[in-house]
Amino acid sequence: ADAAGADAVVLARGSVDPTNPKVVRSTAGSLFHLPVISDLTLDEAVTALKAAGMSVLAADGRGETGLYSAQANALLAAPTAWLLGNEARGFTPATLGAADAVVSIPVYGEAESLNVATAAAICLYASARAHHAGE
Repeated sequence: ADAAGADAVVLARGSVDPTNPKVVRSTAGSLFHLPVISDLTLDEAVTALKAAGMSVLAADGRGETGLYSAQANALLAAPTAWLLGNEARGFTPATLGAADAVVSIPVYGEAESLNVATAAAICLYASARAHHAGE
């Protein structure tokens, strides 16, 4: 999130503890200068993000909008918040319904899906590319 230029990370209630030693190590220092907001429900976070004028996109392998489509490019032009779910369970139908769009990352090989860290990097850099085109 930090490398892609995100303004903050929101961890919904039930997510990993951001002060867990493995999490702290994996952030390579970004945890100390990128705001991390936690202890909100997912519904509270989505409501606040939309109230702030952000487009809320859910990354899901069954999404109707492909990440590299013209429709996704238009969605990414706005300030964007990504919902990234549990790798094993994904999102509930209610969570998918709360998003402005459900976006899928194309998988060209035989893999069933991407892990959440890989999916996050791809989605965040797609947003960054839309906001920093021409740099």
